[in-house]
Amino acid sequence: MHRIEKTFHFSAAHQLTHLAAHSPEHKCARLHGHNYRVRVTLESNELDADGFVLDYALLEPVERYIDGVLDHRNLNEVLGIGSYTTAERISQALYERFKPEIPLLVAVAVSESRDTWAEYRQ
Repeated sequence: MHRIEKTFHFSAAHQLTHLAAHSPEHKCARLHGHNYRVRVTLESNELDADGFVLDYALLEPVERYIDGVLDHRNLNEVLGIGSYTTAERISQALYERFKPEIPLLVAVAVSESRDTWAEYRQ
């Protein structure tokens, strides 16, 4: 099995307003931002004629989406998943967005901070 990964970066705001019902003072219930990292993982049993799992240049639609739709935006407004813009839900939303276009995609991981990652895979 061959595996490749590529990481993308963006900065955005979000607010987990649903947390206010449980803990009105929860820091994530306030509007705040992160410098996100998104890691996409692709796998294949075989390499293509050029010796690639997939040419990294063919991941450009992911970069365009991140730069054009997510970067410097409020994720609550642009992702379509309400206030549940946790790293876990963001990784799932990105996986579901790109799996039909990139069949070799096996996982999407999202990091909000230096030490944390959330990954979605099927």
